Amino acid sequence: MERQTRTDAVLDAASDLLLRVGYNRVTVEDVARQAGIGKGTVYLHWRTREDLFMAAFRRELARACDDLAAGIRGDPGEVVLHRVTRAHFAAVCKRPLLTALAVADPEVLGKLSRARHDTGHQNLLDDYLALLAKHALVRNDLDIGDLVFAWHALLEGFFIAQSRTRQPNRRRDHRANVLAATAKAAFEPDPLPNIDLADLSPQAVEIFDRIGDGHRAWLRQAYE
Repeated sequence: MERQTRTDAVLDAASDLLLRVGYNRVTVEDVARQAGIGKGTVYLHWRTREDLFMAAFRRELARACDDLAAGIRGDPGEVVLHRVTRAHFAAVCKRPLLTALAVADPEVLGKLSRARHDTGHQNLLDDYLALLAKHALVRNDLDIGDLVFAWHALLEGFFIAQSRTRQPNRRRDHRANVLAATAKAAFEPDPLPNIDLADLSPQAVEIFDRIGDGHRAWLRQAYE
């Protein structure tokens, strides 16, 4: 089995088992069996069980960042906060592992819930907010630290509320739009400054590419 194919097979198995039975009940043997390889082969890639399962989350974080970057590449108007907020919500909600990470689901995450902020993902998202502040695309009457805190709190609140609904996927697109409208009303000036978003969007794409590349670099380091 080619190395990348084998790696993906292991992470696919780990992701499926984490969601179905939870962190505390999944063993490396279970993952190896489902991936169709030997336990020793798994340990050739990941030194510890925790590294293996964190890799599954990191892979999904990288993919979500790729979604955000691709959206802005396709339409520079997607760079503004309420539209990135909506895209971010959608990118997480369509990935069950990231939903579990966003709400600190103890069944799925187990002991990894203590390390959910150690990925650096949130701090790098703050770079995007700082970019918007520099170009007056967010309110200037809030300290940037307060803005960062409030935006993350808004997102987390929507993720938690969405996860507690009986049919979380039924009205997901509608709720993404409600979240976007809330972010726009809470954090953006009205009207937005008249600037060329096509000039700004490559900088935002670079930030999201950098976040995704950071997760991929961690993945390579973990199994090389």
